[in-house]
Amino acid sequence: MSESSAELTLSDEVLAEAQQHLVNIRDWIRFCVSCFRGCDVHLGHGSDDPFAEATALVMQTLNLSWSADGEIIDARVLPSEAAAIADILKRRVNDRTPLAYLLNLSYFANLPFYVDERVLVPRSPIAELIESRFLPWLDHEPQRILDLCTGSGCIAIACAVEFPDALVDGTDISIDALSVAALNVEHHDLQERVGLLESDVFNKLPGQRYDLIISNPPYVDAEDMADLPLEFTREPELGLASGIDGLDITKRILAEAADYLTEDGVLVVEVGNSQWALQQTFPDVPFVWVDFVRGGHGVFVLTAADCREHQATFESSI
Repeated sequence: MSESSAELTLSDEVLAEAQQHLVNIRDWIRFCVSCFRGCDVHLGHGSDDPFAEATALVMQTLNLSWSADGEIIDARVLPSEAAAIADILKRRVNDRTPLAYLLNLSYFANLPFYVDERVLVPRSPIAELIESRFLPWLDHEPQRILDLCTGSGCIAIACAVEFPDALVDGTDISIDALSVAALNVEHHDLQERVGLLESDVFNKLPGQRYDLIISNPPYVDAEDMADLPLEFTREPELGLASGIDGLDITKRILAEAADYLTEDGVLVVEVGNSQWALQQTFPDVPFVWVDFVRGGHGVFVLTAADCREHQATFESSI
């Protein structure tokens, strides 16, 4: 390992030594963990556990399932396989490229998704809400669902899987992101129930009403954008930045949501670290902040009635 411009990297010599001496899958997982820690690699695209990331890197590179029999980690690795692992590891550490981009694979709500640099890596805690069917806030089977800022399409697709009788729309301002989402819709064979539309928030949806509106919009404020780890700068800025306070897009969603929700509809939005700013901006709004079992924060729920009651306040903020 070497240090260049205050950033720790893996040298070709170290990788060559690893390929010469490491024998099995267990060895390579251990080596990857050591490299992540020794080179101060930032984790956070789905897991902050270096062992989980190392296991994913090695197993996926070898076309093996994470849930493979535990005894398989003692299986020997072929020289060509070792070279492939070393190549992915070098790019992960030296280029600070998120692993999901290197593998073109990420999991969300236990479903696989194709991802590349055109979309954010799926990691929203909203997955946990989908798996629990948005209970207790959604007390009826939704017929129509809207996923604003759909990106890879992971939320829209996971909702379509969880609610097999629902029609789901996924919108995004990015044509590139919608191209990735289309690949995922096709992969999950959901073309009949998941529609994709280029739209700047609600502007291409006149007259539509939804039982459930979900959004993981851009919500990173200017201060955090200036201090992002390198891994996050590899993601599209359009999917991250949202003005000085991180609320530019969220305020627009709030201002218009009442016009697109059914009478007893529900709005679910992730704002992450901008939760404090949102509460300061709208201190009288009864946001319900979700507690997650598996970690995560900054996701609020509002009923359609709440959206209607406070719509004038929301509109005055933009």
